[in-house]
Amino acid sequence: MKEYIDASLFLGMHSADEKTRVACKNYFVTRLNDQVGMSLEQVGKCDEVIWQYQRDEQDAYYPFMDNLHTIMDIQRKGYHEKDIQEATTNPDLQDLSIANRLTLGMVISRGAELYSVNPELAEKDYVRSPETGEELSFPQPLEEMYQQSLEVRVCTQE
Repeated sequence: MKEYIDASLFLGMHSADEKTRVACKNYFVTRLNDQVGMSLEQVGKCDEVIWQYQRDEQDAYYPFMDNLHTIMDIQRKGYHEKDIQEATTNPDLQDLSIANRLTLGMVISRGAELYSVNPELAEKDYVRSPETGEELSFPQPLEEMYQQSLEVRVCTQE
């Protein structure tokens, strides 16, 4: 697996910032048939954010998220010993929060790249930002579910 994603990219599809929202959405539209990785911790961060919304907003959001996870091969991965060693010993990662060190430790030890819109990671090696451009569409009925899910808008990029 060559690409990993974090919570900032996944939640970025619902960003209050339109440029971020479109870039993150386009990442997923263009990789719908690809395999990407995501740490279990980052999956949990997404849930932590969404569960803070009202029940009706969650009900608008989750059909899209559930279907996207069914259609797209997002491999949810736990940390290995090498991931943790990389996170704790790589001098280039020591200025990051422990969560971001672990995420990048996983990416580096597995020879991959991380796609993220997290500002703390923007200048790090192995981190890429999604490309900006015209908004693309998911195939139907996923696009319809996505449009409904936009009742939820997220302000965080961590």
